[in-house]
Amino acid sequence: MRVDADPGAFTFDPATTALVIIDMQRDFCEPEGFGETLGNDVSLLRSVIPPLQEVLGTARALGMTVIHTREGHVPDLSDCPPAKLNRGEPSLRIGDPGPKGRILIRGEYGHDIIDELKPEPGELVIDKPGKGSFHGTTFGAELESRGITSLIVAGVTTEVCVHTTVREANDRGYECLVLSDCTGSYFPEFHRVALEMVAAQGGIFGWVAPSSALLAALTTEAVA
Repeated sequence: MRVDADPGAFTFDPATTALVIIDMQRDFCEPEGFGETLGNDVSLLRSVIPPLQEVLGTARALGMTVIHTREGHVPDLSDCPPAKLNRGEPSLRIGDPGPKGRILIRGEYGHDIIDELKPEPGELVIDKPGKGSFHGTTFGAELESRGITSLIVAGVTTEVCVHTTVREANDRGYECLVLSDCTGSYFPEFHRVALEMVAAQGGIFGWVAPSSALLAALTTEAVA
């Protein structure tokens, strides 16, 4: 299957490809979550929800592997290094009580995935303590056990957790397609440059395409 992408066509087999949805959590994407307490406009992240819902629905209909990730920490914060916990001057830090429960703590309301993209039974959810999906998780082993060789990546934020995951995946030999309108950032310029970095120099980290290009390819597969 081929998707029109930058810097060239992205080819993949749906049977060995996973749709990976990064950190579409209430703490990042909803008002009164951690992202908003940092002074960010969460509407910039919420704009990715409608196109991502369409991609997710199509992937499910085709029986593709779907994997969700959540960034967060165990309640005692033993997996949150000081270099992360103490960075910056937020109004609330990781672990502090917030409107949606303790900030970025596993099991709290704010840590969970938004209702619009709620995982279905059988879909894998990877809880990660860091920005990348491989660090401190079973993500790599889960991909290997499923015979996955390609990743279609969506979620937030483009320049942080999405980018880190794609870079990690590239080092491990996975081919990655990043969906430009299904990824988002609190900073539009960061989003634009992060996508350019993925596809630069002939696709140094992977490919970039809008969801419409992927859906066109998947629809063709469904008809066939």
